[in-house]
Amino acid sequence: MDALILNEEKRKKKKHLRHYTSTLSFSASLPDDVQGIYADSLCAVKYSMDPLLDLKESIIDMVKNVGVRNWEDLEELIYCYVVLNSSDIHGFIVEAFLSLCCS
Repeated sequence: MDALILNEEKRKKKKHLRHYTSTLSFSASLPDDVQGIYADSLCAVKYSMDPLLDLKESIIDMVKNVGVRNWEDLEELIYCYVVLNSSDIHGFIVEAFLSLCCS
């Protein structure tokens, strides 16, 4: 019985994912007004089951690989994440930045 429920749940998730991914755009580019250290950065679109964790990892990766030298660099990075993501993701962006800044 459990296996049937699990398989049914997997089927429902796959069906949901097909519907969800068909509504996503898989291309993104930084706005023209992004300058400074992030101007040459590439955008990667990713479907996430855990947006908070994925955003934290992405932010850490950007800070390590591109470098944040001052507050303006951090503000520009936050701006990039906000502009590139829909408004329903903005809460995760805020939470990710705050949790990393406070840790």
